[in-house]
Amino acid sequence: MSEFWEVLQEHLPEFSSGLWVTIRLVVASFLIAMTVGTLVAAMRIAPLRWLNWLGGIYVEAFRNVPLLVLLIIAFSGLPRAGVPIDQWQAGIACLGLYTAAYIAEALRSGVFAVGKGQIEAALSLGLTYPRTMRKIILPQAARTVIPALGSLVLAMIKNSAIVGGSIVALSDLLNQAREVNSDTGQYNEVFFWAAVGFLLLTLTVTLLIRYLERRFEIRR
Repeated sequence: MSEFWEVLQEHLPEFSSGLWVTIRLVVASFLIAMTVGTLVAAMRIAPLRWLNWLGGIYVEAFRNVPLLVLLIIAFSGLPRAGVPIDQWQAGIACLGLYTAAYIAEALRSGVFAVGKGQIEAALSLGLTYPRTMRKIILPQAARTVIPALGSLVLAMIKNSAIVGGSIVALSDLLNQAREVNSDTGQYNEVFFWAAVGFLLLTLTVTLLIRYLERRFEIRR
Protein backbone atom coordinates (compact mmCIF):
# COMPACT_ATOMS: atom_id res chain seq x y z
CA MET A 1 0.00 0.00 0.00
CA SER A 2 2.91 2.34 0.65
CA GLU A 3 3.82 2.18 -3.04
CA PHE A 4 0.52 3.85 -3.94
CA TRP A 5 1.22 6.79 -1.61
CA GLU A 6 4.80 7.09 -2.84
CA VAL A 7 3.65 7.40 -6.44
CA LEU A 8 1.16 10.11 -5.48
CA GLN A 9 3.68 12.06 -3.40
CA GLU A 10 6.42 11.90 -6.03
CA HIS A 11 4.20 12.74 -8.99
CA LEU A 12 1.52 14.95 -7.46
CA PRO A 13 2.47 17.93 -9.71
CA GLU A 14 1.90 15.84 -12.84
CA PHE A 15 -1.45 14.51 -11.61
CA SER A 16 -2.56 17.98 -10.50
CA SER A 17 -1.57 19.50 -13.83
CA GLY A 18 -3.41 16.80 -15.75
CA LEU A 19 -6.52 17.18 -13.59
CA TRP A 20 -6.55 20.94 -14.18
CA VAL A 21 -6.25 20.42 -17.94
CA THR A 22 -9.16 17.96 -17.83
CA ILE A 23 -11.31 20.45 -15.91
CA ARG A 24 -10.56 23.23 -18.39
CA LEU A 25 -11.26 20.93 -21.33
CA VAL A 26 -14.61 19.78 -19.94
CA VAL A 27 -15.78 23.27 -18.96
CA ALA A 28 -14.89 24.83 -22.32
CA SER A 29 -16.41 21.92 -24.22
CA PHE A 30 -19.59 22.05 -22.15
CA LEU A 31 -20.08 25.74 -22.96
CA ILE A 32 -19.81 24.93 -26.66
CA ALA A 33 -22.07 21.89 -26.28
CA MET A 34 -24.80 23.85 -24.49
CA THR A 35 -24.69 26.75 -26.96
CA VAL A 36 -24.70 24.61 -30.10
CA GLY A 37 -27.05 22.03 -28.60
CA THR A 38 -29.62 24.69 -27.73
CA LEU A 39 -29.48 26.13 -31.25
CA VAL A 40 -29.81 22.70 -32.84
CA ALA A 41 -32.72 21.81 -30.53
CA ALA A 42 -34.50 25.01 -31.60
CA MET A 43 -33.92 24.04 -35.24
CA ARG A 44 -35.29 20.55 -34.61
CA ILE A 45 -38.61 21.89 -33.34
CA ALA A 46 -38.87 24.95 -35.58
CA PRO A 47 -41.97 25.24 -37.81
CA LEU A 48 -39.76 25.48 -40.90
CA ARG A 49 -39.09 22.08 -42.45
CA TRP A 50 -35.65 23.02 -43.83
CA LEU A 51 -34.49 23.94 -40.32
CA ASN A 52 -35.74 20.56 -39.07
CA TRP A 53 -33.68 18.87 -41.77
CA LEU A 54 -30.53 20.82 -40.94
CA GLY A 55 -30.89 20.07 -37.25
CA GLY A 56 -31.53 16.40 -37.96
CA ILE A 57 -28.50 16.14 -40.21
CA TYR A 58 -26.28 17.63 -37.49
CA VAL A 59 -27.60 15.29 -34.81
CA GLU A 60 -27.30 12.15 -36.90
CA ALA A 61 -23.85 13.08 -38.18
CA PHE A 62 -22.28 13.78 -34.79
CA ARG A 63 -24.10 11.04 -32.89
CA ASN A 64 -23.09 8.33 -35.34
CA VAL A 65 -19.44 9.26 -35.89
CA PRO A 66 -17.11 8.13 -33.06
CA LEU A 67 -15.40 10.90 -31.11
CA LEU A 68 -12.00 9.42 -31.91
CA VAL A 69 -12.70 9.72 -35.64
CA LEU A 70 -13.73 13.36 -35.20
CA LEU A 71 -10.47 14.06 -33.37
CA ILE A 72 -8.40 12.49 -36.13
CA ILE A 73 -10.27 14.46 -38.80
CA ALA A 74 -9.91 17.73 -36.89
CA PHE A 75 -6.29 17.45 -35.79
CA SER A 76 -4.84 15.60 -38.78
CA GLY A 77 -7.22 16.25 -41.63
CA LEU A 78 -7.97 19.96 -41.28
CA PRO A 79 -4.30 21.10 -41.32
CA ARG A 80 -3.81 19.15 -44.56
CA ALA A 81 -6.77 21.07 -45.98
CA GLY A 82 -5.11 24.35 -45.02
CA VAL A 83 -7.09 24.96 -41.83
CA PRO A 84 -4.71 25.62 -38.91
CA ILE A 85 -5.81 24.08 -35.62
CA ASP A 86 -3.94 23.32 -32.41
CA GLN A 87 -4.43 20.69 -29.71
CA TRP A 88 -6.75 22.74 -27.54
CA GLN A 89 -8.91 23.89 -30.42
CA ALA A 90 -9.26 20.36 -31.79
CA GLY A 91 -10.01 18.81 -28.40
CA ILE A 92 -12.50 21.42 -27.24
CA ALA A 93 -14.29 21.69 -30.59
CA CYS A 94 -14.65 17.95 -31.14
CA LEU A 95 -15.76 17.13 -27.60
CA GLY A 96 -18.14 20.10 -27.54
CA LEU A 97 -19.73 19.52 -30.95
CA TYR A 98 -19.98 15.78 -30.31
CA THR A 99 -21.83 16.28 -27.03
CA ALA A 100 -23.99 19.05 -28.51
CA ALA A 101 -25.86 16.48 -30.60
CA TYR A 102 -26.92 14.62 -27.46
CA ILE A 103 -27.80 17.82 -25.62
CA ALA A 104 -29.97 18.89 -28.56
CA GLU A 105 -32.00 15.69 -28.34
CA ALA A 106 -32.31 15.99 -24.56
CA LEU A 107 -33.60 19.56 -24.87
CA ARG A 108 -35.96 18.56 -27.67
CA SER A 109 -37.52 15.92 -25.44
CA GLY A 110 -37.85 18.56 -22.74
CA VAL A 111 -39.68 20.89 -25.12
CA PHE A 112 -42.16 18.15 -25.94
CA ALA A 113 -42.71 17.70 -22.20
CA VAL A 114 -43.65 21.38 -21.90
CA GLY A 115 -46.37 21.02 -24.51
CA LYS A 116 -47.23 22.75 -27.77
CA GLY A 117 -50.09 24.63 -26.17
CA GLN A 118 -47.74 27.15 -24.59
CA ILE A 119 -46.02 27.75 -27.93
CA GLU A 120 -49.36 28.36 -29.64
CA ALA A 121 -50.51 30.65 -26.83
CA ALA A 122 -47.32 32.72 -26.98
CA LEU A 123 -47.54 33.06 -30.76
CA SER A 124 -51.18 34.08 -30.54
CA LEU A 125 -50.17 36.86 -28.14
CA GLY A 126 -47.83 38.30 -30.74
CA LEU A 127 -44.49 36.89 -29.60
CA THR A 128 -42.11 35.83 -32.32
CA TYR A 129 -41.04 32.19 -32.48
CA PRO A 130 -37.41 32.87 -31.41
CA ARG A 131 -38.60 34.98 -28.46
CA THR A 132 -41.11 32.31 -27.49
CA MET A 133 -38.42 29.68 -27.42
CA ARG A 134 -35.93 31.87 -25.56
CA LYS A 135 -38.26 33.31 -22.93
CA ILE A 136 -40.89 30.62 -22.36
CA ILE A 137 -40.15 27.17 -23.73
CA LEU A 138 -36.40 26.53 -23.38
CA PRO A 139 -36.15 27.68 -19.72
CA GLN A 140 -38.88 25.20 -18.78
CA ALA A 141 -37.41 22.46 -20.98
CA ALA A 142 -34.00 22.87 -19.36
CA ARG A 143 -35.50 22.29 -15.92
CA THR A 144 -37.17 19.05 -16.99
CA VAL A 145 -33.99 17.61 -18.50
CA ILE A 146 -31.52 18.42 -15.70
CA PRO A 147 -30.96 14.69 -14.95
CA ALA A 148 -30.33 13.95 -18.63
CA LEU A 149 -27.94 16.88 -18.93
CA GLY A 150 -26.14 15.69 -15.82
CA SER A 151 -25.62 12.28 -17.37
CA LEU A 152 -24.20 13.93 -20.48
CA VAL A 153 -21.75 15.97 -18.40
CA LEU A 154 -20.58 12.77 -16.69
CA ALA A 155 -20.16 11.16 -20.10
CA MET A 156 -18.22 14.21 -21.27
CA ILE A 157 -15.81 13.93 -18.35
CA LYS A 158 -15.11 10.30 -19.22
CA ASN A 159 -14.94 11.05 -22.96
CA SER A 160 -12.31 13.71 -22.24
CA ALA A 161 -9.88 10.85 -21.67
CA ILE A 162 -10.22 10.00 -25.36
CA VAL A 163 -8.82 13.43 -26.20
CA GLY A 164 -5.70 12.79 -24.16
CA GLY A 165 -5.32 9.25 -25.43
CA SER A 166 -5.84 10.13 -29.09
CA ILE A 167 -3.63 11.72 -31.74
CA VAL A 168 -4.40 15.10 -30.14
CA ALA A 169 -2.47 14.00 -27.02
CA LEU A 170 -3.65 16.88 -24.86
CA SER A 171 -1.86 16.82 -21.50
CA ASP A 172 -4.93 15.83 -19.53
CA LEU A 173 -5.14 13.49 -16.55
CA LEU A 174 -4.93 10.30 -18.62
CA ASN A 175 -2.04 11.51 -20.75
CA GLN A 176 -0.07 12.62 -17.69
CA ALA A 177 -0.72 9.23 -16.10
CA ARG A 178 0.63 7.51 -19.19
CA GLU A 179 3.80 9.62 -19.06
CA VAL A 180 4.30 8.89 -15.35
CA ASN A 181 3.76 5.20 -16.04
CA SER A 182 6.37 5.22 -18.80
CA ASP A 183 8.87 6.75 -16.35
CA THR A 184 8.12 4.55 -13.36
CA GLY A 185 6.65 1.34 -14.76
CA GLN A 186 4.20 1.29 -11.82
CA TYR A 187 1.12 0.63 -13.91
CA ASN A 188 -1.36 -0.24 -11.16
CA GLU A 189 -0.41 2.60 -8.84
CA VAL A 190 -0.34 5.28 -11.54
CA PHE A 191 -3.68 4.48 -13.14
CA PHE A 192 -5.29 3.96 -9.75
CA TRP A 193 -4.66 7.63 -8.98
CA ALA A 194 -5.81 8.64 -12.46
CA ALA A 195 -9.06 6.78 -11.77
CA VAL A 196 -9.36 8.58 -8.42
CA GLY A 197 -8.99 11.91 -10.22
CA PHE A 198 -11.81 11.12 -12.64
CA LEU A 199 -13.91 9.82 -9.75
CA LEU A 200 -13.50 13.10 -7.88
CA LEU A 201 -14.73 15.01 -10.92
CA THR A 202 -17.72 12.75 -11.56
CA LEU A 203 -18.77 12.67 -7.89
CA THR A 204 -18.58 16.47 -7.71
CA VAL A 205 -20.77 16.81 -10.79
CA THR A 206 -23.20 14.19 -9.45
CA LEU A 207 -23.66 16.14 -6.21
CA LEU A 208 -24.13 19.37 -8.15
CA ILE A 209 -26.75 17.81 -10.40
CA ARG A 210 -28.67 16.44 -7.42
CA TYR A 211 -28.68 19.92 -5.87
CA LEU A 212 -29.95 21.45 -9.12
CA GLU A 213 -32.67 18.81 -9.38
CA ARG A 214 -33.95 19.74 -5.92
CA ARG A 215 -33.49 23.46 -6.51
CA PHE A 216 -35.35 23.61 -9.84
CA GLU A 217 -37.80 20.77 -9.29
CA ILE A 218 -41.07 21.35 -11.11
CA ARG A 219 -43.92 20.84 -8.65
CA ARG A 220 -47.10 19.81 -10.37
